[in-house]
Amino acid sequence: MGSVQYGGQAVIEGVMMRGPDSWAVAVRRPDQSIALDLNSASTVTKKTSILGWPFVRGTIVLFESLMIGLKALNYSAEQATGEEEEIKGWEMGLTMLVAFALAIFLFVVLPTGITHYLVSGVKSNFFQNLIEGALRFLVFILYVYGIGRMPDIRRVFQYHGAEHKVINTFEAGEELTVDNVLKHSTYHPRCGTSFLLIVLVLSIFLFSLLPGKIFLWRVLSRVILLPVLAGLSYELLKFTAAYQNFFICRLFIGPGRWLQGLTTGEPDRDQAEVAISALQAVLPKEGEIIVR
Repeated sequence: MGSVQYGGQAVIEGVMMRGPDSWAVAVRRPDQSIALDLNSASTVTKKTSILGWPFVRGTIVLFESLMIGLKALNYSAEQATGEEEEIKGWEMGLTMLVAFALAIFLFVVLPTGITHYLVSGVKSNFFQNLIEGALRFLVFILYVYGIGRMPDIRRVFQYHGAEHKVINTFEAGEELTVDNVLKHSTYHPRCGTSFLLIVLVLSIFLFSLLPGKIFLWRVLSRVILLPVLAGLSYELLKFTAAYQNFFICRLFIGPGRWLQGLTTGEPDRDQAEVAISALQAVLPKEGEIIVR
């Protein structure tokens, strides 16, 4: 494997996997066949060196992952329903805008507003942010738990588990067979769920450095600092994944493992087969060597 890392995300009735130079979506169609879409993956972090610097690359990687994720979701929706109606560019942009606005309201405006108006008597800026961070975490848990009760989302969470199991099988150096995949854990240290947990924790310390009692400024300052927060969280996620045995890293890994228990499910054999198809599509072909 060298230093090459693979990852992905669950989509509708399928899995997207991303390698260093390509990404692929595998989807279970209504007739039980597997549809596969392979695409090249280029990143601006390789074209512009400064964008690949630590603490900068995290925001770029997050944005690129969101774009690929939306395209993968679009393809999976077409194949899973059998209705091949491509989403237009403006529709995808509007979807991103609405999703971003909802995330800002739930995880910035709501906890910041509750803290600002209900515990304004707390003099310590750090303790105010500690309360705000706890509320943000509570909103996130309730949101994940709530959508996890929906049957369609539960299947997406099962595909999320299948994605992790396949990556774990590959990183263990084992053959990508359904039997090998199913025996592995649904937990993976580089998961986006663990990334979000790190974001929630770091936000408490980062936002506590910001002065200000005005509600609008408190909200705007948190939105403005999101790229900084994303960059810091990305680097910490990579560090904790690389040095899992360090005591400090285990402090993040433990809660991350628990949180992934909410966003992953045990996949069945058909779902594992779909995830295997997606990863195999982005792996180097026989005789091809990729070193990063």
